[in-house]
Amino acid sequence: MISREPTIERLATAKSVLLTPFGLTEADLGRVLGDIATHVVDDADLYFQYTRAESWSLEEGIVKTGSFSIDQGVGVRAVSGEKTAFGYSDDISLTSLLETATAVRAIGAAGQSRRIKLAKTKLAGSRRLYADLDPIATLGSADKVQLLEQVERWARAKDPRVVQVMAGLACEYDVVLIARLDGTLAADVRPLIRLSVTVIAEQDGRREVGSFGGGGRFGLDYFDEALLRRYVDEAVAGALTNLQSRPAPAGEMTVVLGPGWPGVLLHEAVGHGLEGDFNRKGSSAFSGRIGQRVAAKGVTVLDDGTIAGRRGSLNVDDEGHATQRNVLIEDGILKGYMQDALNARLMKGKPTGNGRRESYAHIPMPRMTNTYMLAGDKDPREIVASIRRGLYATNFGGGQVDITSGKFVFSASQAYWVENGQIQYPVKGATIVGSGPEALKKVTLIGNDLQLDSGVGVCGKEGQSVPVGVGQPTLRLEGLTVGGTA
Repeated sequence: MISREPTIERLATAKSVLLTPFGLTEADLGRVLGDIATHVVDDADLYFQYTRAESWSLEEGIVKTGSFSIDQGVGVRAVSGEKTAFGYSDDISLTSLLETATAVRAIGAAGQSRRIKLAKTKLAGSRRLYADLDPIATLGSADKVQLLEQVERWARAKDPRVVQVMAGLACEYDVVLIARLDGTLAADVRPLIRLSVTVIAEQDGRREVGSFGGGGRFGLDYFDEALLRRYVDEAVAGALTNLQSRPAPAGEMTVVLGPGWPGVLLHEAVGHGLEGDFNRKGSSAFSGRIGQRVAAKGVTVLDDGTIAGRRGSLNVDDEGHATQRNVLIEDGILKGYMQDALNARLMKGKPTGNGRRESYAHIPMPRMTNTYMLAGDKDPREIVASIRRGLYATNFGGGQVDITSGKFVFSASQAYWVENGQIQYPVKGATIVGSGPEALKKVTLIGNDLQLDSGVGVCGKEGQSVPVGVGQPTLRLEGLTVGGTA
């Protein structure tokens, strides 16, 4: 069997889903972009999208909800200077495209009998980070229900204190086609799956919750028995551990963060501050600091959209640029920002493959993909053993950050009190308060156990949500403020 080059294959799929059924051709896309370019604009693009999504949820031993949806449409954007005009429609037709183009081109100065020569078509960079498959079709409906029921049985069998189990399964098949004024034509076929398990355990009238899950850009055969049992074990263990938790001490102390999902603190406290729009506007704590020390030696932070199968990875971003492995901070020195096309142009830089949008109905902006810190050389057991009095946080819940100041507040969903290098007991109600730029300077030990999260992250920004990944090794930070209940 002869396989076509991946970009050509994805373009063929995208055209068959997003152009051919509506009588559209590549020439029509050029006509629409040419219509926008009759006014003086710096950039313009068309973003077509077809999304098929399915979800199932189990509670109290019954699959209570199952949903299926199809959404499709096109977003039309014109950019002039810092200004953006944007329109979208779920009517994919030449008439609708031309009407929207006429509306958005008004943002640019009108030319007088301008003759437009459109750029020659160029295909976006080629790679294959995940299969071009529809994950919804990789398992039958009855099998999906049985999968959730099996997860519940395993969870209840783990411990008699488990009184309730909730499980959810979500699948998405996303096809996008992007045409840009500079001639770029790009397409992507994006599978996405996620399974979550939440357990409630009860003892002596006290109830606590534990949860876990994962996924990525795979078919549903990714969830084999070993992986599902791991999700169950982690969720049950979390609930049972929290049953033994005591009120968290408060004050300034040493904090050790576990590997993997605790990288969400890095994502919020540092990652958003390194997005191009905030830095162009001067509203980030990192604005104008390229080349300066912003973290302790040994701290290297990347945003990498090229890791195969990861939840935050993309073959191309939502502006048609190939994703990259971007070094943001290297050995404590700020090296760069994450950029979409608009902010890169205004900052006289290049796009970094971080232009992302929630859907065709949203404008793109600079967003993270998979953001993580590289490993160091310390044994994580030695890092925990180095704590005289402090907190060891292994899982986090919600948090928030002020981009301008870099100040953050995070709640630890699973943490332990440590004295003289020994874990004493689990704690509840611990919050970690600090400043992102200052916290990075307080990193004193970096573990050799880098982990990425299991594939559950969703990032919100200006009302838009996109799938992301986070990660880090075990980290020791000095002098963080912990808010507690003790």
